Amino acid sequence: MFGSFRLALTWVHTWFGLLLGFVLFVMFFFGSLSVFDREIDRWAIPQTRFEPQPMPSFDQKLRPIFERMVPDEEELAQARTRVGTLEPNLPLMGWSAYTTHRDPVLEMYAEFAVKNNPDDPNDHVHGHVTIDPRNGKVLPHDQLKIGSDFFYPMHYSLHFHWLELGYWIVGLAALVMLVALVSGIVMHRKLFREFFTFRPQKHTQRSTLDLHNLTGLVALPFHFMFAFTGLVIFAGTFFPLGETMLEGMHDADEARESREKGLPLDPAGVAAPIASVDAMVDEAKRRWEARGMPGEVGFLELKHVGDANGIVSIYRAGSDRVTLVGQAIHFAAPTGQLLHEEPAPTPVRSTTDFLVGLHLQHFEHWLLRWLYVFGGLSGCVCIATGLVFFVNKRRRKHAMQGVRGARIVDAVAVTAVTGTLIATVAILVVNRVLPSDFPARGSWEERSFWFAWLLAFVHAVPRTAAVQRGGIAPAWREQCTVFALLATSAVALNWITTGDHLVSSIARGFWPVAGLDLALLGSAAIAAASALHLRRRERSASAPDDLDPARDSVASAAEVAHG
Repeated sequence: MFGSFRLALTWVHTWFGLLLGFVLFVMFFFGSLSVFDREIDRWAIPQTRFEPQPMPSFDQKLRPIFERMVPDEEELAQARTRVGTLEPNLPLMGWSAYTTHRDPVLEMYAEFAVKNNPDDPNDHVHGHVTIDPRNGKVLPHDQLKIGSDFFYPMHYSLHFHWLELGYWIVGLAALVMLVALVSGIVMHRKLFREFFTFRPQKHTQRSTLDLHNLTGLVALPFHFMFAFTGLVIFAGTFFPLGETMLEGMHDADEARESREKGLPLDPAGVAAPIASVDAMVDEAKRRWEARGMPGEVGFLELKHVGDANGIVSIYRAGSDRVTLVGQAIHFAAPTGQLLHEEPAPTPVRSTTDFLVGLHLQHFEHWLLRWLYVFGGLSGCVCIATGLVFFVNKRRRKHAMQGVRGARIVDAVAVTAVTGTLIATVAILVVNRVLPSDFPARGSWEERSFWFAWLLAFVHAVPRTAAVQRGGIAPAWREQCTVFALLATSAVALNWITTGDHLVSSIARGFWPVAGLDLALLGSAAIAAASALHLRRRERSASAPDDLDPARDSVASAAEVAHG
């Protein structure tokens, strides 16, 4: 079928990349935004525009809030579909609170048992609130954390939760990414030369291929690392052996580990008070410092609340290292007695934690964080130029043959690339337009995102008709223009609705807001420049140089490189 192994990999690279390139673009783009998800949250929710706070006092601030928490109505509705009627007061199982060095607010969770589910004895629901840790004030529940609750899950689940298909699609795309990287290396044998080759003044097809190669090479280790570590993180989802084939062994090992650590696995059924958790936190900090790693609390968890077997687990924030959190110290909740201090992890566990930490990047290193953004966006450019190259290479041939393939790919590519950008800024614009007390505000923001994306697709379908005639689709230029206008509007609306204009934010050194405003304005400038460039290309599309691929050596080279 193929004349050589290299040509076979060229076919794999082209068609596997085409089929899932659209998903990969979404993964890389929203993964890049997720690097600054907390900062986007602070832009989207003006009430959280203050400096990050440490874990507040449990005894004085957190406990009264925990005691008032109830299950979320949405989770209760889902539980009723599983078991029918629920008990009036679901038994409390546990409390937890989580923060990082970038979080001004504190996330608090409560877990409640659903006892009447015969199919799942561990069935449960959650309650959730977000508070201002300075005063304990509960923030409005219907305000969407656009960065951490929408953009961040988008890059690994696509918000497609039916049968968890979103995770599986993303996992398949990650595997395809690894295949595309390896096949791309084999295809492009002169890697060192292509690392320094970009000829923007050459034929469009040649310059597009140059940019595709350059952005694929410049962050190649980053792309490989993220695809691989993403698969590691969701290995339990793709191969849930502990919940299926090895469930009995998993439960037995969990019981053994519980006995060895002296941590009760089940409640005793005997009521008991909770000792001072603040005193336990102080002891945990003292022990961390004695081990040469002083730090703050990142995660606080109470299991079997109000029971004689209650446990308080205190985890150190891992912002000074690649691993997220760890070095847990466990206490008996009724007495405050030390039960177990986690030792240094095993080499296997350390490797896993390191790989997961590389992907989640919760460490304190702002330069490295920006390098993550650069690597993610270079992946976006690599994927987008690959799709554009595919269309440019085939549009004239398909036009002569009356085939719609190039036009279909171009319409979907426009939707995936510029459509994604438009939907992203549209949700920010709506966020600033809707009043803070608007009913179901977060739901409307989410709807605006999907509606804007749908409109981008509806626009792209007719406006790529030029590809069917061998020309250049104006959809790219028009959507770049729309994006530039929306991005500029988002910055202006942020100023109008909050008073935090760019000069003020920079003067105060409040970079979470100033940074996003600058990113929006910079992106708008790039989009506007791209629109002007595309306008010139459309006007010169009928020139002989553009119509005759033989006028440039890219035609033959591209055939060899991309099948």
